[in-house]
Amino acid sequence: MNPEHSARQRVCFVLQIKPDRLEEYRRRHAAVWPDMIAALQHTGWHNYSLFLTPTGQLIGYLETENFQLAQTGMRDEPINALWQSEMRDFFVQTTSKDPDQLMSPLEEVFHID
Repeated sequence: MNPEHSARQRVCFVLQIKPDRLEEYRRRHAAVWPDMIAALQHTGWHNYSLFLTPTGQLIGYLETENFQLAQTGMRDEPINALWQSEMRDFFVQTTSKDPDQLMSPLEEVFHID
């Protein structure tokens, strides 16, 4: 096991993209703003990946030392507020929260290492 990764939490979450916005969501994520990527890396989002099903289920995965601190750090980044406002309409939501506030980690029940 790589010692650099041993102290990291593995976080997985699921969100839902509106079916009529899937192509645009893919297009936007093919060109994530460099400042947004830098902010994610700076605030502890490592090995961050998003996966999208044909029905719009979005599955996110990342590794971080502390997910709550990583989320809080991103909320303090000005670029994140702009990105969230741009992305808000892509998500099926039942609240008025930004998409990044809807991330609720799934329970990890198995890991091979």
